[in-house]
Amino acid sequence: MTIPVLETERLSLRGWRKDDFAAYAAFCADEDRVRYIGGAKNEYQAWTAFAAMAGEWLLNGYGLFAVEERQEGRIVGYAGLWHPPYIDEPELAWGLYAGFEGRGYAAEAARAARDWAAEALGLPPLMSFVHPENLPSQAVAKRLGAAPMPPTTLRGEPRLQFRHALPA
Repeated sequence: MTIPVLETERLSLRGWRKDDFAAYAAFCADEDRVRYIGGAKNEYQAWTAFAAMAGEWLLNGYGLFAVEERQEGRIVGYAGLWHPPYIDEPELAWGLYAGFEGRGYAAEAARAARDWAAEALGLPPLMSFVHPENLPSQAVAKRLGAAPMPPTTLRGEPRLQFRHALPA
């Protein structure tokens, strides 16, 4: 399967490379960064999650992209579609590595992934699940114009739901 490359003004969304693992493992080990998505992972658990992100492309035909700064070539996080079998539809998801917050990267990357999902895959408006205490991700969802939906639970934890609009 060929994973597309999406480009925005400042970012490239691309498939995962083995050399992206060190940055992802550091992200997974940082309790502050991952407290709303299952908590810190050791290197083995991080590798399993990393391989699953790459494998989801083969299983679903879509997945999470590695997000890279175009100018510097640094990986800054991930954005795209996450669709395990226990949720009914793909989720638009995003996450930034330490030091890259506050620049609008999450919204820029998520917008590109959302628009690609609608235009290239023909998917209906996507959903995002956000922990009630995760104010930065709530702000990204609102910046993208997503509408709040009734709260729910995901993997036994409370989540806010946001429904994204199709691109204009």
